[in-house]
Amino acid sequence: MPLENDNVGLAFLLVIGAGLSTALGAAVVFFPSLVQYATRKTLAGALGLSAGVMVFVSFAEILTKSHLAFIDAGREESTALPLSQLCFFAGVILMVILNHIVHNLLKGGYQLTPRNTSNMKTDQCDSSVEGGVNNDEVAGIPPACACQGRDPAALLEEMKVMGKEIEAREAQEMGENAEEDVENAEEDVENEEEDVENEEETKSVSESEKKRLVLMSVNTAAAIALHNFPEGLATFVATLSDPTVGLVLAMAIAIHNIPEGLCVAMPVYYATGSRLKAFTWALLSGVSEPIAALFGWLILANRFTDTLYGVLFGIVAGMMVIISVRELLPTAHRYDPEDSVVTYMFIAGMIIMSLSLVLFVV
Repeated sequence: MPLENDNVGLAFLLVIGAGLSTALGAAVVFFPSLVQYATRKTLAGALGLSAGVMVFVSFAEILTKSHLAFIDAGREESTALPLSQLCFFAGVILMVILNHIVHNLLKGGYQLTPRNTSNMKTDQCDSSVEGGVNNDEVAGIPPACACQGRDPAALLEEMKVMGKEIEAREAQEMGENAEEDVENAEEDVENEEEDVENEEETKSVSESEKKRLVLMSVNTAAAIALHNFPEGLATFVATLSDPTVGLVLAMAIAIHNIPEGLCVAMPVYYATGSRLKAFTWALLSGVSEPIAALFGWLILANRFTDTLYGVLFGIVAGMMVIISVRELLPTAHRYDPEDSVVTYMFIAGMIIMSLSLVLFVV
């Protein structure tokens, strides 16, 4: 199967589109009120739908392509089938190892220090700190809420709290009148001496807070990049084989990348007050998917054989299944513990993928 065909350009476009879908979630920093419309069932349904598409396409199309590729390479049926399945489980193992790396990178990765902790209610914060050590207190910063991402439902509620406080802060800033400005000016004069005395201490806290934010951003970006890499590779190789399959898979990946962009951008904006910085970090979190496509193209362009094709498709199928059953579905059920929508959307995703394979057969 020659690599030089029209599908290469389309494959890159689909991967770029899926990766940059994080920008849609990140755009909430420009309209904080939109976060209030992100309901648990909506996110649960989106994740369930994505998982259904990815599981079905892995078994019905990608793993089958791996099997057929080994046959095209001259292998006997008795050898081709075990080889494709061996590659499948190799992909599962690789993804498990990658998940452990991501888990280690994300330890403390979402813990932020809010810009204005005075407005936070004490019951919104979790006073318990892993290991019994409060890093905020050690750094000289007031204890802040942790947005660790371990409980998706709690994380969503945290995003909504942040959205409301950002709206209130912006409304207050825009609604200040001349009388308030005069009063504030008088207060500034009265407290000038105190401000000067505390200048060094404030500077120290700001620098410490900035370092924490940079560290958090690097850890989170690296973890998401590693997580998105196999998805970009899967979309690329699937599109090379069948553009229809690649399109549906790209849409499924894009759907669950949107809330990912929200969870990256919102805490950064809440902590720094910079829309541009928040949007940029979320946007960069999806860049690894086009990089994965480029990686796949570099491998296949130089030594494209049916055997390599079979190995790559088998590994990708395993990665997609383990991502679905270990990450997407458990997260979806934590948003929807009553399972009012997850299972149905999972089946719906499988039906959509099935119809795309049946209706668009050439």
